[in-house]
Amino acid sequence: MSSIPLPSAHSPLILALDFGSSSVRAILVDALGREIEGAVVQTKHSLRTTPDGGAEFPADELIERVCGAVDALLALQPEAARRIGAVGLSSFASNVLGLDQTGQAITPIYTYADTRAAPDADRLREMMSEVEVHDRVGTMIHASYLPARFAWLARTRPALVELVRTWMSLGDYLFLKLFGRTATSISVASWTGLLNRRTLTWDADLLAHLNLDPDRLPPLVDASTPFAGLRPEYAERWPALRDVPWFPAIGDGAAANIGSGCVAPEAVSLTIGTTGAMRVIVADPDVKVPLGLWLYRVDARRSLLGGAFTEGGNLFAWMRSTLRLDGDLETQLAAMEPDGHGLTVLPFLAGERSPGWAGNARATISGLSFTSTPLDLLRAGLESIAIRFALVYNLLSEAVPQAREVIASGGAILASPAWMQMAADALNRPLVASGEAEASSRGVALLALESLGVLRDLRDAPPALGEAYYPDPARHAKYRAAMERQKALYEALVRR
Repeated sequence: MSSIPLPSAHSPLILALDFGSSSVRAILVDALGREIEGAVVQTKHSLRTTPDGGAEFPADELIERVCGAVDALLALQPEAARRIGAVGLSSFASNVLGLDQTGQAITPIYTYADTRAAPDADRLREMMSEVEVHDRVGTMIHASYLPARFAWLARTRPALVELVRTWMSLGDYLFLKLFGRTATSISVASWTGLLNRRTLTWDADLLAHLNLDPDRLPPLVDASTPFAGLRPEYAERWPALRDVPWFPAIGDGAAANIGSGCVAPEAVSLTIGTTGAMRVIVADPDVKVPLGLWLYRVDARRSLLGGAFTEGGNLFAWMRSTLRLDGDLETQLAAMEPDGHGLTVLPFLAGERSPGWAGNARATISGLSFTSTPLDLLRAGLESIAIRFALVYNLLSEAVPQAREVIASGGAILASPAWMQMAADALNRPLVASGEAEASSRGVALLALESLGVLRDLRDAPPALGEAYYPDPARHAKYRAAMERQKALYEALVRR
């Protein structure tokens, strides 16, 4: 994101809050989509994991981190605070927590990375037609979505479930705290696996199967529906935000697409941060969704077609730590031959999402020998993720053949030109680096500006772009062979 001094900024300013799985960010963005210098606050956190596959956050602690980020930003920029015209939010998707009758959180925030519901997803698949569910809600039956999560909770924590009055997302819970009322955006609801993508209502068949009363879920609103009028304690805490509109949280993937400039079917977003995803925005809500991909919502007008992985920069970090790699890894990786290590990797450290959705899958490295080095393992791991992206791109381009331009965003891949080149070679498509370091925050701001009527078209605020990486036919041929080995290993070990 291009950065400008406050005196050069165009009003209104947007306060963008991004609840990521590794940090909370608060950023000020001007009416042209430019970050205000010195107006960024980031606080890091980490998932609480358990040996049985749990991946959670303490709800109230995370809410206070969000509020603390707002405190810090407003203190940093008291002059800018008076120019804030709206607040927009994005959140890591497919999260849920339970509240009791008094509106207090009595469960942790269960996240997309929690695999404990995998057996329940298997049972749901036996009882329901996954093809029909996928067609209605746009998602597969998988441990990362709420149907399996609710089935797991009912099976393992029935007493706790009985105490829950309302289930909602992190963004919804924040609004309940701030305004005393809440709603779920169509965007966030679509990531749950419970939203009928055609009617834009909670899916009646799934709710009936789960014995879940729709009154136990928040009402649904479009992402452009503003909330205003903070409760007294927060109005006193943030007087500059007392009466400005706050827009409901949207999925971080939708925000990243918009922030990186992928706002039309021709442009595909490839994102690798902590996790990975590939997505394209389409206007047709009834587009054919290839089995293995998902269709989420940006808002009531636009849909998001693509696939996602639980692995991304987290695999890079885990390998670097576990293998005790240091030094100039980037130079060493770039000097290696593509697929020159003889290894085949299934990178499923936390189960598979796209395109096979095998929640119980685990990582595998095949082909090890006495000549294998730690750097070989790292390169093979990064290449394995590039190959998974190629699998998703092949499916995506069948549904949206005009999707040809690929823009890369996310801190993990933008920090590694070697990984960018691997992805370009695996896809056999030019890959352009986004120049927007905070694509999700920028996307949230642009949607808020659109909702305010400041932007008529998202394309009126073009993104900054960086270096382009071009595929090499010989390297692509090697990755095609590596893809076939990966497919064969997958069929032998994982296929559900």
